[in-house]
Amino acid sequence: MTGAAVIFDSFLALSEGAEGLALPDTGDIEADLKTVMRATVAEFADPGFEAPIRALNSEIINDPELAAQYREKLAGPVDEAKKARLRSAQRAGQFAADADLDLALELLYAPLYQRWLHRSGPLTPDYADALVALTLRAFAPEPKA
Repeated sequence: MTGAAVIFDSFLALSEGAEGLALPDTGDIEADLKTVMRATVAEFADPGFEAPIRALNSEIINDPELAAQYREKLAGPVDEAKKARLRSAQRAGQFAADADLDLALELLYAPLYQRWLHRSGPLTPDYADALVALTLRAFAPEPKA
């Protein structure tokens, strides 16, 4: 087993049950996304998490098979949980009914990942809140006439 495989297996073990993962749903999409994004920036800023996830990302870049396993077993189920929460917000009229949910997730998470990857700025709760605000503004439901 390669070093990357060991790291990947460790992440899978830590996320055991990702298939049944659900994001908070208090009925307030802004509060729920802030909770999730603040936890995400805290995780990515944690030195104990950062080193192994950077190693895993390096391997994913160079190993298409590992990348496929990562998407199938970890990223895919987590993204589905995120989209389920956004669908709930759509039903509640808090998120555009016609929103492309994959694009919404990319708008929410890609800046965080970019900042983390390039170490171009701090990962803070304020930054997480700003990403949530921008995403919700971009995908706000149409005003009722």
